[in-house]
Amino acid sequence: MFEVFTQFADWLTYSVFSLSPESKLGDAVHFFIEDVSKIYVLLVVMIYVIALLRASLNVERVRDYLAGKHKGVGYVLGSAFGAITPFCSCSSIPVFLGFTSAGIPVGITMAFLLTSPLINEVAVLLLMSLLGWKFTLVYVAIGMLVGILGGVFLDFIKAERWLQDFAAKALKNAHNSTVAATSATPQKMTFSARHQFAKDEAVEIFGRVWKWVIIGVGLGAALHGFVPDGWIAQHLGDGQWWSVPAAVLLGIPLYSNATGVIPVMESLIVNGLPIGTTLAFCMSTVAASFPEFILLKQVMQWRLLVTVFLMLLVSFTLVGWLFNALSIYI
Repeated sequence: MFEVFTQFADWLTYSVFSLSPESKLGDAVHFFIEDVSKIYVLLVVMIYVIALLRASLNVERVRDYLAGKHKGVGYVLGSAFGAITPFCSCSSIPVFLGFTSAGIPVGITMAFLLTSPLINEVAVLLLMSLLGWKFTLVYVAIGMLVGILGGVFLDFIKAERWLQDFAAKALKNAHNSTVAATSATPQKMTFSARHQFAKDEAVEIFGRVWKWVIIGVGLGAALHGFVPDGWIAQHLGDGQWWSVPAAVLLGIPLYSNATGVIPVMESLIVNGLPIGTTLAFCMSTVAASFPEFILLKQVMQWRLLVTVFLMLLVSFTLVGWLFNALSIYI
């Protein structure tokens, strides 16, 4: 799906800029170009498509179905949608914005956002070939559980009050439009009007976040590949209880997607790092990186950002301890 961005980054980095694919600079520049171009396209396309659907369909009925007595189903569906969509943590942000604008409750949206970077079909296949189907099945179940429980918790604390003003306003407007629809027959919009609405929404949101994409991905590119695998295995490979939270903290400054981190996971395990410690490190790298939180700051206030951050760190630490304990059985 995203090969075109890889090919574009190959051409620009290695042909136009004449950088070596073996150099750290070439690797960082390629990483930056590929991710920025991919996220920019996703921002425009996803926001436009979701806005067009909102103007074309009665999205409020879907929201009511997810937010009402079937809210538990909503968390599962949000997490499942995150599991089957091939988005990294940063490129999930456009969908988060679209869901918020459509009035989907924050907890359900966060169930998607938390699950999406952790699971995708390529990562699942690679994990299965590396560690077997039992480990992969447990990993997928725990990844979805992190998203579901995270969404439940954030709805419980009414996390929508800690969204940035424009996101909170979009959520409120979507709710008000639903209330109004219950007492009035909705008017059908022409395609031209729907297109204009979707275009305006895409331009407005892109204008708010484009520079933060550059900053966030730039930070990830600068740090990409500069922590040697051997150093991590050497210092965290003895399996002490503190090695798991240490691995989680070590993964924060880095940035990768679930597919890209699998070779790192294989290397760490081969070099003697326990499975749970390896998994905690890789999950932190994928879903709790600085670039992601720089982007999330544009839609979340500090209190919500810190809450999500701490929630992820605790979740990944518990997952690491659990997998270390269960490693002899799976």
